[in-house]
Amino acid sequence: MAQWVHMSQLIPSLSDETINNLYPPSAFPIEVRHFLAEWIESQRWYDTHTHTHTRAHTHVHVCQSLRSYPIFGVLAHMHVCMFMHILNMHEHVCVCAHRDDFVLEKVEQESQAQALLEQTISMLQSIAQHNANVVDRMKLLQISRYKTMFQQQPLQFGVMVRDILRKERVLFSTPTQYSSRGSSIPNMQDVDHLVLKVLEVQEIRKKMHQLQEELNWERQNCEVLQENQKLQNHIQNLEYNVKAMATKRFHLLKECVDCLDQCQTRLISRLKAWRWEQYKATIGHPFEDDLNPMQTWCEQLLGVNGKLRQELMLIGEQIPDLQERLGKLLKVLIQSSLVVDKQPPQVIKTQSKFSTTVRYLLGEKVVPGMPVMLKAQIINELQARNLGSVPSDHVGELINNSAILEHNTASKTTCATFRNMSIKRIKRADRKGSESVTEEKFALLFSAEITITGCDTPYRIQMISLPVVVIVHGSQDNNALATIIWDCAFSEPDRVPFMVPERVPWRMMCSTLNSKFTSEVQTQHNLDQYNQHFLAQKIFDEPDFVDDFSNMMVSWAQFNKEVLPGRTFTFWQWFEGVMELTKKHLKSYWSEGLIFGFIGKQHLHLILKDRPNGTFLLRFSDSEIGGITIAYVSASENGGQKIQNIQPFTKRDLEIRSLGDRIRDINHITVLYPEYPKHEVFKKFYSEPQASPGGGYIPVSLHTKVGTEAGSATPPPLVIASMADSPHSSVNFPVHSFQPPFSPPESITQDTTCSTDVEFSTNDEQFSEHMLILTPRRWPMSTEKPMASAAEPSCPLHLSSVTAKTQTTSCRVRKTSIVVAMPRLMPGCTCKIEGGTETLMKLMTWVYT
Repeated sequence: MAQWVHMSQLIPSLSDETINNLYPPSAFPIEVRHFLAEWIESQRWYDTHTHTHTRAHTHVHVCQSLRSYPIFGVLAHMHVCMFMHILNMHEHVCVCAHRDDFVLEKVEQESQAQALLEQTISMLQSIAQHNANVVDRMKLLQISRYKTMFQQQPLQFGVMVRDILRKERVLFSTPTQYSSRGSSIPNMQDVDHLVLKVLEVQEIRKKMHQLQEELNWERQNCEVLQENQKLQNHIQNLEYNVKAMATKRFHLLKECVDCLDQCQTRLISRLKAWRWEQYKATIGHPFEDDLNPMQTWCEQLLGVNGKLRQELMLIGEQIPDLQERLGKLLKVLIQSSLVVDKQPPQVIKTQSKFSTTVRYLLGEKVVPGMPVMLKAQIINELQARNLGSVPSDHVGELINNSAILEHNTASKTTCATFRNMSIKRIKRADRKGSESVTEEKFALLFSAEITITGCDTPYRIQMISLPVVVIVHGSQDNNALATIIWDCAFSEPDRVPFMVPERVPWRMMCSTLNSKFTSEVQTQHNLDQYNQHFLAQKIFDEPDFVDDFSNMMVSWAQFNKEVLPGRTFTFWQWFEGVMELTKKHLKSYWSEGLIFGFIGKQHLHLILKDRPNGTFLLRFSDSEIGGITIAYVSASENGGQKIQNIQPFTKRDLEIRSLGDRIRDINHITVLYPEYPKHEVFKKFYSEPQASPGGGYIPVSLHTKVGTEAGSATPPPLVIASMADSPHSSVNFPVHSFQPPFSPPESITQDTTCSTDVEFSTNDEQFSEHMLILTPRRWPMSTEKPMASAAEPSCPLHLSSVTAKTQTTSCRVRKTSIVVAMPRLMPGCTCKIEGGTETLMKLMTWVYT
């Protein structure tokens, strides 16, 4: 069936006319070739192989047939043995019957052709009866009736099938480039087919040896019995058979080399496809990283190559053409079997450790006792284009850049693992125009010298990694990743390293963004058409464009060189920030479809304008990197409606309090768009109430308040307790309470309660009896600086020139009272001061409400 496997992979690339000429619909439809593939190839339609090959194919066919029918069970082996015994009994009959091609003029072949025709019709009818598909069943029955037209001329049927098989061999033996993944996968049946051919060559050699021994013996007898005509005829017949078998062996050897070439070409194509799929996994494409099947194929092809070279040596005469081809195939196979199994990080920071693993697929065939040292070096783009030899010019210094190929008997793999590699320094190439260092691509080159069992000379093997970008600071990571994403998404498989187009259609960019987003977030929820349209509007700066963006060209500059209009960041920096936020804090919300995501404000107003008050949706902020905001419908001052956007929550905000809890806190929002009550869809994300802390502590909680809700909270008065030296004496003094700061409708404030000690000292300057300036020696590290976010109070107190940098506070002191003015303190602050009116006072408690 190996021939049909080849053809089935080749047929999609053939024209309809070629297929109809090859398989005439009225005489031999392609369905016949498909359903009877194994049986057709197991019959002798023409004489291109010896009977040994027929027996082997028949044996395989019978074994597969018996395995496909569970009814045989443990008796399968008995049936095979019985069948092969009968086949051996009639071997000489089969040889005679199949010695020649089907030819219309040879009437003696008519009975054989008639038998094959009848078997074909019978098998078609049998398959039709057991086929569950009604359409296939009726078609097969109709085809079987068509075959009866050959009953009068069965030889014509045999000749037709013979010609079809020959044309197939011509088609798939012609070198063809397969572009699809499926057509480049080596099939185990192909390798098995090749192994059978090699066994056939060995069988012919053994028979030739026997015939030659018999011929030598008869020649010796002929010298004694010179007048024995019968003996001389027998000798001539033996000489003819030896020459015929020698010719047959030569042609079969050539056929084996051709088949080996085809199998190896397709195997190497599959290895290239594996590397390409490994690269595409960077942007989220599926990738099967199992190399074991290809290792098996490599080892089998190496074994076949060795056996064929041995057979050529045993011929006794030189055949330079085949020997040279086998030598080249051996070299290519050995050099192509080195694979970077685990790629290094594609963004590498100098002076940072990283690891990578290189695997050799022919590791079990390496000469024992000769350790293979694999070395790595970093190369630039120009060196990657000229890999004929190991580059002598070093563009970077690698630490721990050597490892030994070690064989693991348990997993049957041979790998070299670089565990603590590091780039100490890097030499940059001259940059062109506005090109930045994060756009320069390098690669790691792995090389070694290896000797394979059965080979006289060592071979130099090498393989390069996927492109990498080298950075010197963490702030370059985002731009370096953009370079890798663009290169991975839009480069061609067989490109010149590391060429990539400057502009691509938006449909390709959109597909890349979706793949990267879903793989990074690890979700099955894709970006929908609204998300994709908004992303296109953003990158092209076309907020009013409503048509299709698919064929518009987007450039590398638009992706990550030019900042977005009115922003300080590029498109990729903004998109990557959203991915990072979603991956770490919003994965479950996104996966369940609770986040609308990427949407413009125009579209937002369109879908929310007729919704009841309290309707809201979650959207990614388009003005801030890594932010998610809540857009909701609320009542306006004139009795109408307005759509408001709450200040975006960033990664830091969601680390403090989750999105679900924040949604629960905000009373303005009640229904998730279009009409899902928020407590039903977000209930699973609410945190459980905290248990009361032990030790007599008061529990602390955070709550999110929006706009006027936050401003309406009445702050407690600021109270200062002045205590005399005696611990039993204390006097409380009321002070002015500060007005709340201005809060725009979209601002967010947080409730928090904390307790800390802050130590203050007096300023050395001279002050009037009505004022004292205190400067903090130590600020509490567990809270944010409280003086950094509130507005100046409107009060009649004397204020010093206070800034957030100096973090000073001022107070007014009278003979029996202390008035403290805190110009940048949040509203509702209460202070308790101990120590009386002495010059050194200690601030004990800050309470923020």
